[in-house]
Amino acid sequence: MVFKGQAEYSVDSKGRVAIPAKMRNVLNPEAQRTFTITRGFEQCIFLYPMDRWSTIEEEIGGLNLFNREARDFVRIIMRWADDVTLDGQGRISIPKSLVEFARLDDRALILGAFDHIEIWDPDEFDAYLNDQPDDYETLAERVMVM
Repeated sequence: MVFKGQAEYSVDSKGRVAIPAKMRNVLNPEAQRTFTITRGFEQCIFLYPMDRWSTIEEEIGGLNLFNREARDFVRIIMRWADDVTLDGQGRISIPKSLVEFARLDDRALILGAFDHIEIWDPDEFDAYLNDQPDDYETLAERVMVM
């Protein structure tokens, strides 16, 4: 299962947003049309299919909670975490606290991010892109070490 691509959708007054069909269609049956939604990095929301989230919980469970940074991380990611299920129209309901965190208004940019989906306010994402110090080619050279 790999999420890729992007789409922009409206966010209704109840915080519901559609997940693109091409992303819904790659969900494993084990996910049961359910995601764990939580605070992402930068100013976005992370959306993990339930089956992938269970492996993240295992990784979190393996952290050394005697380490202050590990405790801080666990508190932050789990504080924001909630389970959401796709409705009959392929939408999820984003908790109000996450809508406010991501500064979502009436539009959301849905990005495939390999093993999860990111939800951004389109203007926030544009600002993020404009703030990147390196171009795409330089970034690729740095991270794609073979």
